[in-house]
Amino acid sequence: MMTLQAFLIISAALFCCGLYTVMTRQNGVAVLMGVELILNAANINFVAFAHYLSHVMGGQIFAIFIIVIAAAESAVALAIFLRLYANTGSVEIDTADRLKG
Repeated sequence: MMTLQAFLIISAALFCCGLYTVMTRQNGVAVLMGVELILNAANINFVAFAHYLSHVMGGQIFAIFIIVIAAAESAVALAIFLRLYANTGSVEIDTADRLKG
């Protein structure tokens, strides 16, 4: 049986991978994947704390809300990246300033 510390270590590693991806990548889709990793790390924390500390469904409910919000965020971000690609021919974040005005 895994302990709470094991889940927290896994979540911290996942968060660090996501943060590294967000901070170092220029490609918009890669940044979006990093944000998804960060949100999944938060989900692991919510579910682990709910299981080990309170045994109520609060953590699972928060995790479901985060999954729904992440799906909506992904749909909007991918639509923006498609428009960026149509206008500039690239999904590099640095070219996004050309969408102004």
